[in-house]
Amino acid sequence: MAVYGYARVSTTDQDLSTQTAALEAHGCDVIRQEKVSGTSRAGRSELATLMEFLREGDTLVVTRVDRLARSIGDLQDIVRELRKRGANLQATEQPIDTGSAAGKAFLDMLGVFAEFETNLRRERQMEGIERAKAKGVYKGRKPKINPAEVSRMKAEGLGATEIANRLGIGRASVYRVLDKA
Repeated sequence: MAVYGYARVSTTDQDLSTQTAALEAHGCDVIRQEKVSGTSRAGRSELATLMEFLREGDTLVVTRVDRLARSIGDLQDIVRELRKRGANLQATEQPIDTGSAAGKAFLDMLGVFAEFETNLRRERQMEGIERAKAKGVYKGRKPKINPAEVSRMKAEGLGATEIANRLGIGRASVYRVLDKA
């Protein structure tokens, strides 16, 4: 019965030391950490590694449920995977222990609030972008594709794949530019 810790922050300039110290104090045998967004499981290789290691009787420990997942769907998927493996989930700062009915219920409630917080943050961000656009401050990112260059290459007889390779863009982007021309 091993105890695995998982620490996560969203950006590279954030610090993992507080989470790591709490996991060490909790008695985690192994602690995996990463600096990546928790809004989805994509790109979270350390979490994937941990999920592969977990066996029956093992425990996955996080400091808070939002370190594990920011959407109720991802959280439920992770908990289902843990259950299939016979492993439990615990949190050091919240009364979460999937080994008990109360811990499972509390986990679901916190998952809903974590997703709600993510959605609110996204709404605020979009409102800020709209205000900036209205003021003429926000222009979006600079275009990566030069439509004239794509058209020139097409006129030379190059296919979409070759144009995409030469310009370092996706083939679908080439088609979008050519459709607009």
